[in-house]
Amino acid sequence: MKTVYPNNESERRSLSEVNQTVRVPQSNSFWKNLRAFIGPGALVAVGYMDPGNWITSVVGGATYRYLLLAVVFSSSLMAMQLQQMAGKLGIVARKDLAQATASYLPNWLRYILFIIIELALMATDLAEVIGSGIALHLLFGWPLLFSILITILDVFLLLSLMKMGFRKIEAIVSALILTILLIFVYLTVISQPSISGILKGFIPSASIFDLHQTGGNSKLTLALGIVGATVMPHNLYLHSSISQTRQVDYENSESIHKAVRFMTWDSNLQLAIAFIVNSLLLILGASLFYGHASKISAFAQMYNALADPTIAGSVASGLLSTLFAIALLASGQNSTITGTLTGQIVMEGFLHMRLPQWAIRLFTRIMALTPVIVVTIIWGEQEKMLDELIVYSQVFLSIALPFSIFPLIYFTSSKKLMGKYRNAKWNTVLAYLVAILLTVLNIKLIIDLF
Repeated sequence: MKTVYPNNESERRSLSEVNQTVRVPQSNSFWKNLRAFIGPGALVAVGYMDPGNWITSVVGGATYRYLLLAVVFSSSLMAMQLQQMAGKLGIVARKDLAQATASYLPNWLRYILFIIIELALMATDLAEVIGSGIALHLLFGWPLLFSILITILDVFLLLSLMKMGFRKIEAIVSALILTILLIFVYLTVISQPSISGILKGFIPSASIFDLHQTGGNSKLTLALGIVGATVMPHNLYLHSSISQTRQVDYENSESIHKAVRFMTWDSNLQLAIAFIVNSLLLILGASLFYGHASKISAFAQMYNALADPTIAGSVASGLLSTLFAIALLASGQNSTITGTLTGQIVMEGFLHMRLPQWAIRLFTRIMALTPVIVVTIIWGEQEKMLDELIVYSQVFLSIALPFSIFPLIYFTSSKKLMGKYRNAKWNTVLAYLVAILLTVLNIKLIIDLF
């Protein structure tokens, strides 16, 4: 198979060390091709089940039971649409979203967008730091500040993994996702949720727009929180890059078509798993913590509540708490891997600057650690203050989201850039409506928060 790179300059490839390194079969077998292409979607799905999403989903269930499941479902459909566009951009244009922004937008706008996405990466990393740190603190009893500081060691985690090949990274991430999924399936099953309540919850209800507050949060505020925490801006950059890890013969239109087709399958299947995890989080909150929303608004509170019979009832046990902490640690480590990759993609794509991975990761991690360390030193071992930091990080991600979505839709709707693979008109219109809706909802969320 002959692979043709833009301008025949391999150094311009996105994540050049893994770009076009995964072989795909020449066979027309659906299952053989799916097996070859499946994997990048797992790294994308991680962003939809990171620690930043957990509190909103669980509190949503604990406050309004199964009502907001329809919001989880709608958010997942939005995510599938946008991630398919991001993956398609990478395959067809052979540029990730950062490279496309640098190539086709004015320099002044390019640098503004770079600053915004860099801040968004730090906000994302902050949630990973806090989630992993609290998980280590809960599992091993280490001082919270020490547990947070030790997360700096994962700077070197991806450096080792990259030497093993991209398929190994995909396998590790998939294994961690499976761990999270199995733990929450188990926690949800033993909590004995209402099947009829779950089914009813997936049917949209006008009452979601009710502004009446229960436990400090209105239905609409929590719904906006779920939507705002679902689509992550860094995921669009990540997917547009790692979708290029499969070998594609760019002189063969059928090869390109196959790559786009199976990228879509991979993305949607993995995001379906993320949808299940987020649904389980909300269902767990509804079936186990209903009426106790104020007591589970922080990771440590959730951990303790799972072992407290007055909250979790007869199923309460230390085992459930431990499983929860393990899932939290797995989620944080998964997000660490994808955050490292995205940091490299953004730096190289926007600035054409090649820095060692450890330097990019160390810079991002130190910037994320700084506010966490300050809060921990000032307020001491109070996990709730750190959980509030996560909330504010999610708010910033909500602000940053439109600055990634609108360029993505613009590029993938361009006939010059995408040719016959440009978005259909109905898809473009729908995508812009989704982008506008997300922007308005995020603004409303920010107003409600402050």
